[in-house]
Amino acid sequence: MRPVLPGDVSAAARALLAVPASARGGLARRLVLQADAADRYRRRLGKAHPFWGNGTLMAAALGRGAARDEPRLDDPDYAECFIAVLNALLDRRQPV
Repeated sequence: MRPVLPGDVSAAARALLAVPASARGGLARRLVLQADAADRYRRRLGKAHPFWGNGTLMAAALGRGAARDEPRLDDPDYAECFIAVLNALLDRRQPV
């Protein structure tokens, strides 16, 4: 996956808002995996993945329709989504 910037986390958190709370953790992990796979695809073939984008977390999230305006960080639902994305990123870095 390409380097993660604050906008990537925001886009992924907004994508998570569109699904039920019980599905958010799984979707966050899936978005991270898709961004990883898209980055490998981009490096190997020299073009963006048709569904998951250019290897950024933002591209993977925007492919799921994360177009709504960014909520405030004190919005409880959005804060939970933001945390889920950060946890998925931290889990990715942990050795298995």
